[in-house]
Amino acid sequence: MVSHGSREADWVRLVDDAVSACADLMGSEVPVVSAFLELVEGRLIQDGVHVLEAEGVTDLYVLPLFVSSGSTHVDDIAQAFGMEPVSAARVGELERFVVQRGVRVRFGVPIDDDGDIAELLLRNIAGLSGGRDGTLSAGAERALAAECELKEEVGAREERPLAKAKNEPSEGTEQLSAMAKHETLAGESGEPSESAGALAELTAAERESELNALAVGEPSDGARAEQLPAARRRERLLLVAHGSREAVFHGRWRDGMAALAERVRELGGFAGAHSAMLLPNQAACKLGALQRRYPDDTFIVVPLFLSEGYFTRTVIPTRLAGLNYRYNGRALLPSPQIARWMERQIRKWLSTM
Repeated sequence: MVSHGSREADWVRLVDDAVSACADLMGSEVPVVSAFLELVEGRLIQDGVHVLEAEGVTDLYVLPLFVSSGSTHVDDIAQAFGMEPVSAARVGELERFVVQRGVRVRFGVPIDDDGDIAELLLRNIAGLSGGRDGTLSAGAERALAAECELKEEVGAREERPLAKAKNEPSEGTEQLSAMAKHETLAGESGEPSESAGALAELTAAERESELNALAVGEPSDGARAEQLPAARRRERLLLVAHGSREAVFHGRWRDGMAALAERVRELGGFAGAHSAMLLPNQAACKLGALQRRYPDDTFIVVPLFLSEGYFTRTVIPTRLAGLNYRYNGRALLPSPQIARWMERQIRKWLSTM
């Protein structure tokens, strides 16, 4: 089981507890080891490989404990195990892992859109829900995201000279310096900018039509007529996750988040469900636009992160400062459903052997 890793001991403990619970579910069928991409010395991925090889394994199943297949980290890990890259234009950043000759390696898939995870998210926000029908079409969601990303790029270009002159971080706060650095580095990959890719998915006419519909409140083609629970008819969800600027990877984040958001909406009977990424910086722009579209509705912000930490406690609240929403910062862990998700993936792999 491979996860990102953290300097926070509590973050690592939550992951370890989930992997241990999965190992208990598997019993003596297969050994299960928790390993990390970085930051946890002595327990990195290569260390995990060595532990399993010492137990005499002949087949190795690598399961990335990440929330999206749009993560470039997942692509890096997969390539380091000899898998094909997600995009031919992107070479992985990790050195090849050393695996004993004759050991067969199978690489699993991250969470993405999963029914059990949707139930977990619904339980996470149960205490926030107390509660107009209507959902944005997929085209309107993409157009709104592209509009937010375009504003971000324009704003960054306009503010950068001023920030440089003042020798201050462009975000105006040291708390977000790590995130700002990550965004700058992500934008220097040589790939087409992520927002340009998102804008390219819609023609100019389609984008204008969708944004006009968003502004005037026309019902979407996919609006449902079924009755919603009375308490939630005026509640909407906004899933917020890390995201990516890079071409291809951005689309994977977007599609997985949109599908998961719709699952939660259907399970809970909410008026609508939407998604936004922190990279690119969509969250505040998108939440603000949705609140203008649905001024009488209440918005619940749902973090899509494996474990609570810097992003759930600091980045999301900072990005959404000044907006009215409900939020408790609960991440996927701790939850027994993560262990069960891992168990299901392992058993699927075993069934193919």
